[in-house]
Amino acid sequence: MSHSQHPFHTLTPDFIIDAVESQGLRSDCRTLALNSYENRVYQVGIEEGSPLIAKFYRPGRWSDRQIAEEHDLCAELVEHELPVVAPVRNGKGESVFHFHGFRFALYPRQGGHAPEFDNLDNLLILGRLLARMHNVGAVRPFEERPRLDSDSFGHQSVALISERFIPAEYRESYLAVTAQLLSAIEAAFAAAGEIRYLRTHGDCHAGNILWRDDNPHFVDFDDARMAPAVQDLWMMLSGERPRRMAQLEALMKGYREFRDFDRRELRLVEPLRALRMLHYSAWLGSRWEDPIFPSTFPWFNTVRYWGEHILQLREQLAALEEDPLELD
Repeated sequence: MSHSQHPFHTLTPDFIIDAVESQGLRSDCRTLALNSYENRVYQVGIEEGSPLIAKFYRPGRWSDRQIAEEHDLCAELVEHELPVVAPVRNGKGESVFHFHGFRFALYPRQGGHAPEFDNLDNLLILGRLLARMHNVGAVRPFEERPRLDSDSFGHQSVALISERFIPAEYRESYLAVTAQLLSAIEAAFAAAGEIRYLRTHGDCHAGNILWRDDNPHFVDFDDARMAPAVQDLWMMLSGERPRRMAQLEALMKGYREFRDFDRRELRLVEPLRALRMLHYSAWLGSRWEDPIFPSTFPWFNTVRYWGEHILQLREQLAALEEDPLELD
């Protein structure tokens, strides 16, 4: 698909300004594209006001009701005085807007930098906030948004890659390691038992947390879904086991001040990491016709990439065979 054929080619500065002004605002005609791949995000200057962030959703990914559920969760979190950047609502209480075939939302601008997960004081603060967020997320389930599971993130991802991308010389190795990985993931979930699922941020990596004046703000709930609580915690754990244990202890010290944590979910840390690895490759593959992807990720779908990816999957399979992290 050429750049001119992709739906996002419509998003010219004039189109973006017209979309924002369709909500009764007046732009000063300044727009700035921000880093975003799944959707398109722009800072738009507003006359007699602070700039707003306009987020145009990828066509066909979410329904209006699914986006509304994301926005409603953000609004609930803000009502509980949690530092979440929630979308702006118009006079009718709407936050999902339509303009010439696009769904979009408007957000207040929030500055900040990525948190340092090696700073245990930061993790203590994040643990407290995530527990409070999960208390809200557990009040009721999503009705429309999906559940994180081994089918959607695992089996479907492997099917897409094996059918459309994996080179012939790596196909047998890829299918063998992913079959072992999926079996180990499902065994780990079965061993964990009946784990409670709740509304989570779903993609709680450092890029979706803005730190400013010793306070974090959570942004981009686009991947919010039903998942175990540990889904919002494990991405903050990295490095060798002693380092991960120290990070986990700091997170849990804060988390347990506001919410109990089911220790059985620690069995899911490495399985969830494995699912993310499988899903990430499939995400790149499924978006390859979007011109921004080949230009931003030129290393994807090369012979070298697939060789390294299979090696990483084997290393992750070994990680699943290690004893899970433990809490005192």
